[in-house]
Amino acid sequence: MAEFVTGTTRGGAAWTPKFVESIDQKMCIGCGRCFKVCGRDVLELIGITEDGDIVDAFDDEAEKKVMSVKTAGNCIGCESCGKVCSKNCITHLPQAA
Repeated sequence: MAEFVTGTTRGGAAWTPKFVESIDQKMCIGCGRCFKVCGRDVLELIGITEDGDIVDAFDDEAEKKVMSVKTAGNCIGCESCGKVCSKNCITHLPQAA
């Protein structure tokens, strides 16, 4: 059985953080709720062109705006982004110890 990084809550309970792994960009609607709750600079809004190329979210060529994992290493495993996602498109995983 795999062992994962764990912590302790202020109340003394064991807690296993689950870190952002990926975002399903086909399901993402680019609403920005996840971005707004994350104060750790983990996510960024990107644009996707008609051909599937990634561009700046505010580029005129962007057909769709979606969220992307910018800096996964900044994630603290709180899962707030996933809790506010109305499309359930964010995947979180615990980190092996």
